Amino acid sequence: MALIFIRTAIIFITLLACMRLMGKSQIGEMQPFEFVITMLIAELACIPMADSSVPLLYGIVSVVTIFIMHQVVWLLDLWFKPMKTVICGKPSIVITREGIDSYQLKKNNLDVADLIESMRAAGYFNLDDVYYGLYEANGSFSALEKEERTPTLPLLIVDGGKADKHNMEIAGIEREKLEEFLKERKLKLKKVLVMTVDGNGRVYLQGKGEPYTIEHIEVKGAW
Repeated sequence: MALIFIRTAIIFITLLACMRLMGKSQIGEMQPFEFVITMLIAELACIPMADSSVPLLYGIVSVVTIFIMHQVVWLLDLWFKPMKTVICGKPSIVITREGIDSYQLKKNNLDVADLIESMRAAGYFNLDDVYYGLYEANGSFSALEKEERTPTLPLLIVDGGKADKHNMEIAGIEREKLEEFLKERKLKLKKVLVMTVDGNGRVYLQGKGEPYTIEHIEVKGAW
């Protein structure tokens, strides 16, 4: 028991020193390669701590090697700017003044529901509350917000050409009513990228490959 305690303490001190030397990004927002390194260090540190038959030096050397590789990648990132895009990726602008960029969403393996969730986490509840929205290389959402926001909570009615029956029931919008609403605007359901509606009947509508518009529809009531 005493041996395991001492081995664990030594690995802990080694890990703490390496993590401190790697910088604050290891504690806060991590780039993809930093996330991979953190996972590797955790795995390598567990082996000598749990298995006393594995020489302690093996664990220390492995952790220090990962630290050295981190520093090499960090220097490449610092000295050769094209490497930053290769290693860390680059920000993706998913919302422009014309609306949602569906290509950028697909490129990042996201859909409209994922985007709306990220916006809510950042404090934006309507898609038109921002001029521009982007996902940073580390996956966080950033936005250039508008001076005035719409103080309502919209429901996602159509996402990628598919209607959300549950949200339609909450809003009191029947299928026939939705199709008639879209037909008046020369749109078919499968051609709608996104449609949201709030408790006042305010509609954010964007067809695939088209800029968004703000419309109005009768709803059952506020929520």
